[in-house]
Amino acid sequence: MASEEENQGQHIVECDLCETPVSFYCRRCGVNLCDSCLPIHMRVKSKNGHDVVDYVSKDDDDTCFCESHPKNECSAYCKTCNVSICMLCVSIKHKSHEMSELSDKIEELLKVIAKENERLQSFKHELESILDHTTKMVSSISSIYKQKKDEVTARGEEWHKEIEKTVKKLHQELDDMQKEHEALLKKQETEYKGILKNLDQINRRATSLQKSNDVKEMQTFIPMIEKQKTLSEFTQYSFPTFCEGKIDADYLQSYFGYVINKQVQENKISFTKKKLKVNEFTETKFFEIPTVISVLDTGFPAYGISNRLFDIAYTDDNKVWMGGNTKELKLFDLQGHLHRTVSITYVGSFIYMLNKQVGYIDENKRAVKIISNSNNDVTIFTTGDWNPRGITSTASGDLLVCLYKDNQSKVVRYSSTGGVLQEIQYDSLCQPIYSSPYYITENVNGDIIVTDWKKNSVIAVNRLGILRFSYSKEKNIFFASAVVHDSFGHVIIADYRGDKIHLLDRDGQFLRYIIPREGIKSPRALCIMGHGEMIVGEGWTGNAKKIKYLK
Repeated sequence: MASEEENQGQHIVECDLCETPVSFYCRRCGVNLCDSCLPIHMRVKSKNGHDVVDYVSKDDDDTCFCESHPKNECSAYCKTCNVSICMLCVSIKHKSHEMSELSDKIEELLKVIAKENERLQSFKHELESILDHTTKMVSSISSIYKQKKDEVTARGEEWHKEIEKTVKKLHQELDDMQKEHEALLKKQETEYKGILKNLDQINRRATSLQKSNDVKEMQTFIPMIEKQKTLSEFTQYSFPTFCEGKIDADYLQSYFGYVINKQVQENKISFTKKKLKVNEFTETKFFEIPTVISVLDTGFPAYGISNRLFDIAYTDDNKVWMGGNTKELKLFDLQGHLHRTVSITYVGSFIYMLNKQVGYIDENKRAVKIISNSNNDVTIFTTGDWNPRGITSTASGDLLVCLYKDNQSKVVRYSSTGGVLQEIQYDSLCQPIYSSPYYITENVNGDIIVTDWKKNSVIAVNRLGILRFSYSKEKNIFFASAVVHDSFGHVIIADYRGDKIHLLDRDGQFLRYIIPREGIKSPRALCIMGHGEMIVGEGWTGNAKKIKYLK
């Protein structure tokens, strides 16, 4: 009874020759037939013949028929003519041509389809993440613009009525920018949805062809799927900044402040990234109890309760630069011999390597500097009214710098000459990502990872600036002072308060502690070497310990 009701609710397919419910289907003619009309249809002559099956099985057949001999199934492929052929064609029309088994050609075409589809579908996952980020930004962007307008309003209240006109003018500029910004993000959102829809359609068609032997359809499909482009870069739009000026009634606009970046700026961020091999994580073997191979006495002095050793950078020729509580950087070999000392204009809190040269942050001058081969102190660029802290060079030759100003913090990607390539400050809900970023590294998968001293956590975003994970422990037993990565993508954290090293996988999942038999005291600096070795700098003692942690 229930099945009868279900059948009554279904659409009844009728015979194409009468109105009787369909029973059969002729594949060659594409005609629906009932029991009565079947004999009539079979008597009608057709140059391709008839191939009648039950209607419910009409889509099950994937037989490929010869274009020259429609009654014959194809069993070979002519490479000379680029067409599927039957055995009759093999012995006559294509006798002297280069041929292959049809199954071999189908396998070849399906491999191309599978490869291209895999390329597009792997891109789809990342695009979905970006779309989610963009959609959330669209819904939350007003909070950032409200914050900027509040800054303008707070400044305006200082000046009372005489600056009200300027306040309204700036509000309008921000409102116009917000509309433009929202329009750009919505356009971006629509574009990504359209691409995802197209990728789904391609995936469905590619999946259906996996069960097909129709070479012609595959050959038609392949040029279309090969032409399907993926995004080579993701456009990120920056927010405006309100710059305060001094109060002067004659120059109200100039001295009150103004909105910079009146046109929403675009930062092109490449999708290209280094992929980790699948087996890299499964092949790593850890020492249950790591050992200290050697100890380097850096000789940095301690002043009062200050730390001695701040940062370490590894060179290509198996040496290490050390930065500590003096205005100098020291170059040691791994046996502890001092090879070079250079004078700098600030203590060595944050150092880095770029093109085989050591550089550092001068916090007083808000400058990113580098030491030339002749020991000259060279300023590459300054960071304006933002104060720089942690710095690292990237695989692409860029520089990632932690910046702070008042109660704001961000990470900025600079070119090697100081051009701003990317700013990371807000999450998808337009909330600040960082409170006080100090040390920074770029993992092998492109993730940007910092230690946030105020949050007492390690924060990772992907290369597009979208939050990946955050790692922290109880404050009274954990303090994330520095962070690095190794060639396997492990995230390695110096726990200053816990006297240990935390080792995570690339997704932020805890794997193990690294505590050598000899122990470590107040680890402040970290440096990864080859062959599963690291150097841990002890802040209080000023010693740098070389530790073997991988077998």
